[in-house]
Amino acid sequence: MGLPALEFSDCYLDSPQFRDRLRSHELELDKTNKFIKELIKDGKALIQALKCLSTAKRKFADSLNDFKFQCIGDAETDDEICIAKSLQEFAAVLQNLEDERTRMIENANDVLITPLERFRKEQISAAKEAKKKYDKETEKYCAVLEKHLSLSAKKKESHLHEADNQVDHVRQHFYEVSLEYVFKVQEVQERKMFDFVEPLLAFLQGLFTYYHHGYELAKDFNHFKTDLTISIQNTRNRFESTRSEVESLMRKMKENPHEHKSVSQHTMEGYLFVLEKLAQLDVTGFNIMKKFIYAVETRGIGEQGLYRIVGVNSKVQKLLSLAMDPKTCADVELDNPEWEIKTITSAIKFYLRMLPAPLMTYQYQRSFIKAAKMDNPEARVKEIHALVHRLPEKNRQMLEMLMKHLNNVASHHQQNLMTVANLGVVFGPTLLRPQEETVAAIMDIKFQNIVVEILIEHHEKIFRDVPSSTGNSTNMQPEPMRRTSTDSKPPSCSERPLTLFHTPTHSQKGEPQAKNTFYIIVFHFSGLCICFSSLTVFSYAASPSPTSPRSPSWPMFSAPSSPQPVSSASSDSSPVRSEHVGVRPGHRAREPDPCTEASVLDVTGRKARALYACKAEHDSELSFIAGTVFENVHASREPGWLEGTLDGRTGLIPENYVEFL
Repeated sequence: MGLPALEFSDCYLDSPQFRDRLRSHELELDKTNKFIKELIKDGKALIQALKCLSTAKRKFADSLNDFKFQCIGDAETDDEICIAKSLQEFAAVLQNLEDERTRMIENANDVLITPLERFRKEQISAAKEAKKKYDKETEKYCAVLEKHLSLSAKKKESHLHEADNQVDHVRQHFYEVSLEYVFKVQEVQERKMFDFVEPLLAFLQGLFTYYHHGYELAKDFNHFKTDLTISIQNTRNRFESTRSEVESLMRKMKENPHEHKSVSQHTMEGYLFVLEKLAQLDVTGFNIMKKFIYAVETRGIGEQGLYRIVGVNSKVQKLLSLAMDPKTCADVELDNPEWEIKTITSAIKFYLRMLPAPLMTYQYQRSFIKAAKMDNPEARVKEIHALVHRLPEKNRQMLEMLMKHLNNVASHHQQNLMTVANLGVVFGPTLLRPQEETVAAIMDIKFQNIVVEILIEHHEKIFRDVPSSTGNSTNMQPEPMRRTSTDSKPPSCSERPLTLFHTPTHSQKGEPQAKNTFYIIVFHFSGLCICFSSLTVFSYAASPSPTSPRSPSWPMFSAPSSPQPVSSASSDSSPVRSEHVGVRPGHRAREPDPCTEASVLDVTGRKARALYACKAEHDSELSFIAGTVFENVHASREPGWLEGTLDGRTGLIPENYVEFL
């Protein structure tokens, strides 16, 4: 129930009921006064707390802004760049938000504290002053009444009239003060409805403006937040795959520390052999892949976790062995429930992993990684486009078929949950696996994934159009890097060609001609030989990897004519040819096996054929194309180079660019 109204007419009666009603108004004013004082105190504390919070947030934002992420490797992926930039984005949002809060805090005193204090001082304090005056006049009026009530009726008429006039005067003044006090009390009670509440509304409006500003910032930030969430998820997926690879490498190092120990460039010597194994990018391989892909796209394109979920290894091996055996391949029915989709997808991945070299080849592995590290996305696509058309024809055809399929898989990501990024994580390490298993190579897996993502997203343009930089040739070899000085150091083990050797173009009488082959190196050190059974041994003609720099030649010694470890490990009667081995400059050549003879290779006055094209960088060098035949080839004074005659002109030839006839 509200306060009773104070009638002006009651001021003249001054009844006990009037006094009670007036007292209730006075108590309400006291309560309001105390409440406003507490509210002002709490408001000041709130403003101070907001200032402290704003200061803390700004300090937090400064800390975020000052920190810079450092990644492992010489470049960052787009996802890593997005994550690294996130701290600065967070800081900018917080700073922007706190700028609005600062404006709100600066206005808080004017909007809230000052009006409340003014209302309490000007209105409530004025009512209190009026009460004091009213109480004083009440006492004076009551005192006059008491004084004149004791007058005797026997007093003179004039004296009584004077007393009446005095009482009337005091009463009139009391009534005026009473009316003013009642007016002021009711005025304050009415004014507090707006003078007191309006500042609170203004303060809250400032808070609302601040929070609305935060809401608008959140909307503007939403796009970056979505990209960041995707980048974090992609990075987490890559981390999981990278971590397993690093952990596997660590276990290998623990189990066989001597096999993985780094060796100084001056401690390796021995025999070098090259072994032949049948390649698998043949008609059978293409038919298998087409058959597997068709089964996946017709039976399970919408299965969740496609290519993520691994099949049972025994079933995968069985499927591959049946599919690759010419006797049983026609009988393999992939519609059979025995072959689950996860078994087929695992067979596809296993087939690509068991290729002797990755589908995108070792020689271009670093080039693809370098392209993925480019800052400009358009330049990345352009460079990868050009590199794809430098791949061997069969590799590019197989890659095109696979990327078209993966694009189809990604188009159904709403059902199978396999986005382009997820497929990149699955196939990146398979299609671009490095030659050497190192931590640095594992850290580049994220860039391998990016290459695969680009191939999937832009597969139509990349495989349909021939890039202008490669002309009409879709099978061109990359130009070998050239030595820039005569004192170039020999390449390290990681720089030497390991798998990409030329296919022999001629054979000696009685020796098989190698076709559609790939090559594996086998080292023979201190009587220890690493080899593979049932493989044919061919000679290594010291041909350079097109992506490796031309290295200075080494003194050449013939290897044992029939190394026992190789022949004992081989289960067939494959012919074995001796190979020349290099000894690092500055080191004594390994003593020949007592059971064999060693002789220095005589290269004086012989003919040689160019294995690779070469453009001269100096007047003393010869320019030539692959297949060129040189006359009168003999050793040069410059290490790593030969001298030969071409079209009547004598000049230098890189020793590891030719084979002797």
